[in-house]
Amino acid sequence: MVWAIILGTAAVTFALRLSFLATVKPHGLPPRFREVLRFAAPAVLAAIVLPQVLVRGDSVDLSYDNPRLLAALVAVGVALATRSVVWTIVLGMVTLWLAQWWLA
Repeated sequence: MVWAIILGTAAVTFALRLSFLATVKPHGLPPRFREVLRFAAPAVLAAIVLPQVLVRGDSVDLSYDNPRLLAALVAVGVALATRSVVWTIVLGMVTLWLAQWWLA
């Protein structure tokens, strides 16, 4: 029963997304709308990542002993300097692990 619900949900989600993508021609959309869509992915990513980085317990933690904040700052710096997703992830995770070890 659980698998039927999972597969049904996946099928409905796929059908809804496919209906939008299959029926709408990208060049038929207004240029302003296409320009705004470019910001959808970064906005969603920021909405997912920022609470995980900044919130500890019940409050926002911007202190120097927040290992996730330190790792995020390093990751942003690496991303800006190298433009490499792999190096951003690797150095961000290494920084997180070292900061968690050091601050524990």
